[in-house]
Amino acid sequence: MLRALDIRDMLIIDRLELTFQPGLNALTGETGAGKSILLDSLGFVLGWRGRAELVRQGAAQGEVVAEFELPEDHPVHAILAEAGLPGGSELILRRVNTAEGRKTAWVNDRRCSGEVLRALSETLVELHGQHDDRGLLNPRGHRAMLDVYAGAEPQLAAVRATWTEMARARKALAETEAAVAAVRSEEEFLRHSVAELDKLDPQPGEDAELDARRRMMQGAERIRDDVARAFALLGGDGAEGALADAVRWLEGVADRAEGQLDDPIAALGRALIELGEAQDGVTACLEALDFNPAELEQTEERLFAIRALARKHEVTPDDLSGFADTLRARLGQLEAGDADLADRRAAVQTAQAAYDAAAKALSALRREAAGRLDAAVMAELAPLKMERAVFQTQITPTDPGPEGQDAVAFTVATNPGAPSGPLNKIASGGELSRFLLALKVCLSGDDSTRTMIFDEIDRGVGGATADAVGRRLAALAQGGQVLVVTHSPQVAARAAHHWRVQKHVTDGQTLSTVLPLSEPDRIDEIARMVSGDVITDEARAAARSLLQA
Repeated sequence: MLRALDIRDMLIIDRLELTFQPGLNALTGETGAGKSILLDSLGFVLGWRGRAELVRQGAAQGEVVAEFELPEDHPVHAILAEAGLPGGSELILRRVNTAEGRKTAWVNDRRCSGEVLRALSETLVELHGQHDDRGLLNPRGHRAMLDVYAGAEPQLAAVRATWTEMARARKALAETEAAVAAVRSEEEFLRHSVAELDKLDPQPGEDAELDARRRMMQGAERIRDDVARAFALLGGDGAEGALADAVRWLEGVADRAEGQLDDPIAALGRALIELGEAQDGVTACLEALDFNPAELEQTEERLFAIRALARKHEVTPDDLSGFADTLRARLGQLEAGDADLADRRAAVQTAQAAYDAAAKALSALRREAAGRLDAAVMAELAPLKMERAVFQTQITPTDPGPEGQDAVAFTVATNPGAPSGPLNKIASGGELSRFLLALKVCLSGDDSTRTMIFDEIDRGVGGATADAVGRRLAALAQGGQVLVVTHSPQVAARAAHHWRVQKHVTDGQTLSTVLPLSEPDRIDEIARMVSGDVITDEARAAARSLLQA
């Protein structure tokens, strides 16, 4: 609820402090007195886009402060938390506009952007009037209004959930289709490469083994003759035979050498053992050097094939085996891909069916609620002297989305048989005001969290019709707060609180001010609204009658 409005140096207001109350608050005054400036100033502090030039002539800056009282469950608290702004039961908005046009805003003494102000204003204030493009005249909000009237939150939640699931299923299908398509585009390459790798079957470490074997075979012919000659010198006709003869001769005379030959004989024995091991190693070398020339050719062919395949796939020879496993896995995706695609398509169909069912249930609820709303609005139009008008909530199919697959628009026909159309295109000024009031009465429900402002919504009506307008505004204000700018004495008389907006000239400068009215002052103001500039006793009597009605 709007508690206070403090305006400084805005247009023709130098300083104005207003304290508003719950219930119906009426602002009256002569044309041009400055009533619209109050709304412009309130819209400014709420971040609405309005007049470009707002600062009072001669002032360095203009400033507006608005104070709101918030219940614990007010949606403003969530917006403040998301924006990182301090909250509480009191909300103070302050906005400054310099003479150069620079605007700065604060929320509870914390700087904020115009976007945050506008987000807050959506939950704080509703403005209704003949030029209101933020409320009932904006078709983009009609579906949400109908859903609130229908109590469709559970059905909306179901539609949103199934829409999210359907989007997730479609995304998974698209990703699977893309992956399978990518594999299919290289299927021929994969099958050829896997077959080539399987045929060669390279093993980790094989490249080094083949290279060593190749080098050995290439050098075998050059070293085998020397190794064979060395082997011959180590044999029985060479070193082995000579050492054996030496041992035999020494052993034959050892018993006569007084032990001096024992150590030489033992050393020769050890030498014969070492010589035998040397012979075994040379024999093994000769056997290794003894190869089939065809083996060298085969080794080279395999070594070159492994290295060529490694270069082709840009991996090391030792990585060829793992690379083959990778290609096989990608080929396996083709086989699994069809099964995955079938599962993904089934999931999409299931999600689509769930969404269609939820959207159908929501559409049915909307159509049932639309019938009730149409009847309720028509019942409200009769006392407003528009019993021949036709109000209809049109529901047409639209592209599916998280809010369902219905487009909703409030339409009117001012006379039976006349074509229907949007509210602001068909109805005249006075008719439009009454349509808006009737619709708001039906849609308001128990929502008392927002301050409702009606800007000359009673324009073009009078007498019993104006009285009906006043009664409905008073009903809307019960348990909440309504501000009405009015020229109708019948409407002003229904207010619980009354202010008069008036102009005066000070030091050659025209200024606007707002005065709270006592009960006698209200009688005079309503009498002025009845009779004009000259207030007669009859006008005062009429004013008293209106106030007591």
